[in-house]
Amino acid sequence: MIRSSDGGHPMKEPKEAVRHPWTIRPERPEDAPLVEALVAAGFGPGRYAKTAYRLREGVAPEAGLSFVAVENGILRGSVRFWPVAVGAEKSLLLGPLAVQSDQRGRGIGIDLMKTGIEAAKKAGWKSIILVGDAPYYARVGFAPLPRGRVKFPGPVDAGRILGLALADGALDALAGPVRRARIDEPVCAADAPLA
Repeated sequence: MIRSSDGGHPMKEPKEAVRHPWTIRPERPEDAPLVEALVAAGFGPGRYAKTAYRLREGVAPEAGLSFVAVENGILRGSVRFWPVAVGAEKSLLLGPLAVQSDQRGRGIGIDLMKTGIEAAKKAGWKSIILVGDAPYYARVGFAPLPRGRVKFPGPVDAGRILGLALADGALDALAGPVRRARIDEPVCAADAPLA
């Protein structure tokens, strides 16, 4: 305990900021091959058949919302956010979140998400959705959305559709089909209609 300068009541010692050996920074163009290799190692070729991947086809990640974790010059993890429409509302789709398999459990994924969420909020986005494990993503504030209210364009376990409000009431406004918000590169993606 520390005593106040007037010798009165004891004061709590200030908490030190948690410092990690990795750095979170915006993804750079030269990171793309490393990010793709990391995602391929983590999710395999079956990732292309998943509904969330279909929504990313032909769409670039949202500018300024892709981040990597680098430790000792090694890319340890990455996260990207993609624009989508949910009914009439614009939202972000988080993913993929990828961390080297031998580095999982260290907090890299959580740090990546916190950085991305803060950047999305500063950029004026109102909500983020994803398909994933609720207990893990709850650590940064995601919660299950009411079943049936948000509909992905392919098979998705409704219990794994999660949302995070970046503005008051933002999740209440999300209802309807999830669609690509724009097309940046023409592709054949018949199962993922454009908003």
